[in-house]
Amino acid sequence: MKRRDYGQYCGLARAMELVGERWALLVIRDLAAQPQRYTDLLNGLPGIPTNVLSTRLKELEQAGLVERRIAPAPQRGVQYALTPVGQDLEPAILSLGRWGASQLDEPKPGDVVTPGSVTLSLRAVFDPVAAAGLNASWEIRSPDMVLHAAVTDGQLDSGVGPLPGKPDLVITFDPDGLASYRALIQAAKCGLVELDGPRTLLDTFISVFPLPKADPKATKTPAAPKADAEVAH
Repeated sequence: MKRRDYGQYCGLARAMELVGERWALLVIRDLAAQPQRYTDLLNGLPGIPTNVLSTRLKELEQAGLVERRIAPAPQRGVQYALTPVGQDLEPAILSLGRWGASQLDEPKPGDVVTPGSVTLSLRAVFDPVAAAGLNASWEIRSPDMVLHAAVTDGQLDSGVGPLPGKPDLVITFDPDGLASYRALIQAAKCGLVELDGPRTLLDTFISVFPLPKADPKATKTPAAPKADAEVAH
């Protein structure tokens, strides 16, 4: 597949040439959460055709953003992981995620939430000011996923799977719909979560990982322009 060329000497145009193809940024999102095997990526991206995933991975490898590694024991085979250049994309992905979250409406039928997407949501909404000097760790559990987040002296480390070691607080929730980050926070605020650990750390979690505010301009109908007579001076 021939990569598109915008013919512009511009950093944004170059970025779009490298990661602007369909599914490419979601592949990078999931690899930012953790290195993954091909089958893990396929399972975490429902709807992506196998040939498209193979093509995106090949393109991202050729661009120096993704590399192959031998999977650590007890896993077998090859994992895909971001290179240092690929990891440099994370701040841009988090910024896009924050902006996109402010444009979200209610979930549509068929929408899915993946562990990787929730992990990146945690990183995107993390408030370093609220977390200044904080040392605390959480494990988030739902029927379909386990995630962890640990803040050490205000610095966040989050990922898919259980926390290495014992978390300070385990938060378990069972939403009626999608196990999204928004559903987690709403359940926590309504007391619809099970806790194993100090309840005060739930309040800390909510303050350190706040929900992004919806953009009122995304749904607000523009006001009609005033008549000339109303604005004449």
